[in-house]
Amino acid sequence: MSTSRLPEHEQRILDEIERALSRDRRLARRLRTPRRRRRPDVSKVAQWAPRRWTVVLLLTVCAALLAAGIVTSDAGVIWAFAVLWAPTSFAVLRLLCRSSSRGG
Repeated sequence: MSTSRLPEHEQRILDEIERALSRDRRLARRLRTPRRRRRPDVSKVAQWAPRRWTVVLLLTVCAALLAAGIVTSDAGVIWAFAVLWAPTSFAVLRLLCRSSSRGG
């Protein structure tokens, strides 16, 4: 890329583009404000490496909620089990994947 000055007609075109962009209020506001993410950052969740005791605790609580849900048939207990089961399953799978990749 050359460091010499642009030709006159190209400089005029560039100046006109810059003027048009500086008049765009929406663009100026978007450039000033920090951008918020609309979706959660999945890469951090995928890198989560649970400890063995965390998985044991989650499994214990899930088993207790399952037993309580079977005995009482209370909707709150069943929903608590349902909500906790997904992260528990994910933690177990992550732990198993991590231990199998290390060879034991």
